[in-house]
Amino acid sequence: MRDLVTLPKAHLHVHLESTVRPGTLAELADRHGVEVPAHTTGTFDGFGPFAVHNGAVRDCLREPGDFHRIAYEFCAEEAAQGTRYAEVTFTAAAHGERLGDPDMPLGAVLAGLAAGQTAHGIECRVIVDHPRKRSPQRFEDSLRLAVEHPQVVAIGVAGAEDHPLTPFATVFRAAREAGIGLVHHAGETCGAPSIAEAVTLGQADRIGHGIRALDDPSVVALLRDRAVPLEVCPSSNVALGLVESLSSHPLPKLLDAGLTVTINTDIPSATGIGLAEEYSLVRSTFGYTDDRMACFALAAVDASFAPDDLRDSLRQDIAAWRAGS
Repeated sequence: MRDLVTLPKAHLHVHLESTVRPGTLAELADRHGVEVPAHTTGTFDGFGPFAVHNGAVRDCLREPGDFHRIAYEFCAEEAAQGTRYAEVTFTAAAHGERLGDPDMPLGAVLAGLAAGQTAHGIECRVIVDHPRKRSPQRFEDSLRLAVEHPQVVAIGVAGAEDHPLTPFATVFRAAREAGIGLVHHAGETCGAPSIAEAVTLGQADRIGHGIRALDDPSVVALLRDRAVPLEVCPSSNVALGLVESLSSHPLPKLLDAGLTVTINTDIPSATGIGLAEEYSLVRSTFGYTDDRMACFALAAVDASFAPDDLRDSLRQDIAAWRAGS
């Protein structure tokens, strides 16, 4: 079996706030006087405890240097996993609102990514997400940030999937008119209807997670007919109690249904599993060949918002890895 670190990979679903190194988190928590709930990497007792932990991590990010540092370190960690291109999700408007400076958090993250890209030979773009429970006005702020910064390739909704998308319809339309991509979380904690809504009303280019699509054949057909890729995050699904075990994950059935599946980590600092390790777990759990793993890597490149020349280069490098050269 080939070394999956050397397989050129695109990482499409990973939250910046869930990539913070343990040592960095400890330093930031000490500096800002924040008590971060103790957690050893692995599983959480449901989504609620994870949300509490994640909230404490976010509270450790207060100054431009904090955001710059975690973005720079994200590049280093991804490069070590063989990631060549990443689209990292960041809740920019929420941080801006929390800190009273709408532009600083994203600006500092983009500066950190720029420095990290140069140092570690990786290309990164940003997806700005927005919790469904928050106001459409804040989502409009996310769109403004995306329009003002070319490094932001998409916006999308996340969080409680039982909250309808109707209040955000005008923002979706404005994003389309501005040429900004749309990537929504759906079918993670709620069923197939949340996926259908994200594809139709939400005009999604990709679906974050989407593992509940198999609940409804009509939703499977919708995804297949519109060629909407899924950002599947197996270890995260297990860690958050959404899937009982890796061996029972629906990933193979999603493939069998003819859907486009990409492999991602979602919350690597919480699971302790990077992208190459995620690929390795998928390969060993389901008995996939290296050729199949190369297909996953190619699917992520094809589903990305990367520039055409970068996608072409990555396709060539994946083909070379596949050929064993």
